[in-house]
Amino acid sequence: MRTLNDYFLTGKMTTISTAGSYFVTAPDGGQIIKIYTSIKNAITSVNAGLSFEIAGTAVTNGGITVAYSGSAAGDVDSATPSAANYIAEGQAIEMITDGASSTACECEVTFVIRRIG
Repeated sequence: MRTLNDYFLTGKMTTISTAGSYFVTAPDGGQIIKIYTSIKNAITSVNAGLSFEIAGTAVTNGGITVAYSGSAAGDVDSATPSAANYIAEGQAIEMITDGASSTACECEVTFVIRRIG
């Protein structure tokens, strides 16, 4: 169950099948408590590895593997960060893809952020 202290921040990776970084800026500070991804179409060949960083530090337990086997539009994956997951107001979250998979595929990312204090 979500509390009134939780808010949702979304970002888009234009393709997870090409190595690269994308950024989204937090409008309020807090801890990232959950990360969800959903893809727009199937990927092929190899799994896509996604990671997330704040100021160059990896979000602990924040990595997501998007499996190519059986993948399809609307597939959802998630991670539950456990440390290095505090984001300050106005700070950027870097969304990184290893680009290992084939077939261009857009990915929506939703961060559940819990305000502290």
